[in-house]
Amino acid sequence: MERSPEWRKSSYSGDDGGECVEVAEIPGRVAIRDSKNPDGPVLLLSPAAFGDFVTAAATGTL
Repeated sequence: MERSPEWRKSSYSGDDGGECVEVAEIPGRVAIRDSKNPDGPVLLLSPAAFGDFVTAAATGTL
């Protein structure tokens, strides 16, 4: 039986319901979803691509 991913919000996300995403680790991938729409689409990235995404977001180069 396949286990459901454990989703977590960024420590930078507030509790005010604003813009935030949740991430979950699955074998060989990092899953990303909109926390306000947990049944919506999920973006799957390799760990390296996720690292690049986080770096780009942190440096404002997106």
